[in-house]
Amino acid sequence: MLDNNQLLRFTTAGSVDDGKSTLIGRLLYDSKSIFEDQLEAIESTSKKKGHDGVDLALFTDGLRDEREQGITIDVAYRYFTTPKRKFIIADTPGHIQYTRNMVTGASTANVAIILVDARHGVIEQTKRHAFIASLLQIPHIIVCINKMDLVDFSEDAYNNIVSQFESISSKMLVKDVRFIPISALLGDNVVNRSQHMSWYQGAPLLHTLETMHISSDVNKVDARFPVQTVLRPQSEDFRDYRGYAGRVASGIFRKDDKVTVMPSGFTSKIKSIDTFEGEVSEAYAPMSVSITLEDDIDISRGDMIVRSNNKPEASQDIEVMLCWLNNSPAKPRAKYTIKHTSNDQKAMIKEVVYKIDINTLERNSEDKDLKMNDISKVKIRTTKPLMIDSYRENRTTGSIILVDDTTNETVAAGMVV
Repeated sequence: MLDNNQLLRFTTAGSVDDGKSTLIGRLLYDSKSIFEDQLEAIESTSKKKGHDGVDLALFTDGLRDEREQGITIDVAYRYFTTPKRKFIIADTPGHIQYTRNMVTGASTANVAIILVDARHGVIEQTKRHAFIASLLQIPHIIVCINKMDLVDFSEDAYNNIVSQFESISSKMLVKDVRFIPISALLGDNVVNRSQHMSWYQGAPLLHTLETMHISSDVNKVDARFPVQTVLRPQSEDFRDYRGYAGRVASGIFRKDDKVTVMPSGFTSKIKSIDTFEGEVSEAYAPMSVSITLEDDIDISRGDMIVRSNNKPEASQDIEVMLCWLNNSPAKPRAKYTIKHTSNDQKAMIKEVVYKIDINTLERNSEDKDLKMNDISKVKIRTTKPLMIDSYRENRTTGSIILVDDTTNETVAAGMVV
């Protein structure tokens, strides 16, 4: 039985006019996840624009610029719930100049829905979206082959695109790829099964999202607890209480576990795991808890409690795949603040190893300038060690962001190689 409180995050990506906004509108509309006043507002806007029915894309294209141009620019988050699951949708842009928005929207997703126009097949934008999804280690990809109504619901057209996509996904590290032929405009295979494509035996999109197994997406092996703050209430009831509060990044912690505090290397045993509701026997990601230890150890924000027999690497020299997010290019050997879990340090980009041409996926080791939307492999040096895992093993302890100290803007996001 599925836990109806389980949250699934998915991101949508596709080329301009592939129908992302219409698809999300259809999902919300057919699953009855839209408030009546929203529906009335959109019905009247659709009439003003001269549409016969409801323009489903208006449910998501909230920015006025987008409504006027009919394109998605920013990352729009939408929330909806069915009896089986809760969902957060990150609707990300398709344009090449918005690569950074796609990286931002997809970084926490369980599933990436990549739309392909049935008339055009796999194009360069599709390859780019598939590459970013694999780079971000999104565990599941659903390729929705949209606008099937415009190719007469042809099974051959569908099979052709499936083989095109499989030839590129075979070169990428994606574990689970599924294909669904849909018409977002007419609703075929979105929430309800299509009457026009009896040759397709799989489930519609919503049923696939509701039943997809995502519990194993979280790393349950490597126990990592970044400390956010130290709790010392010193009240009558908790005179000697010293708890280390934070969110479990991965793995499972239990009472009496032998743990090591990094980077100091001191060891102890877990005395208790406390939550707002009271003590619990175990904590797992993404629970927020307070852990107390048997021994008095000097622990502060940015330290990490790990299991003694399974430690991350503590390093000041790290290699990351970096996506540059800022309008201003990277300054050579400039100092940035690097944020990794609850740990903030000063850091410098020592070397740009290569940049990736996002269209051909080829490496360019000549061009070393980092500009907006560039994705590159870089070497970073930090002032103090960070407790890191590779991003492939652990999406929480394997990710970093860089912040410009002068403007306080987030300039880059990175994945530890």
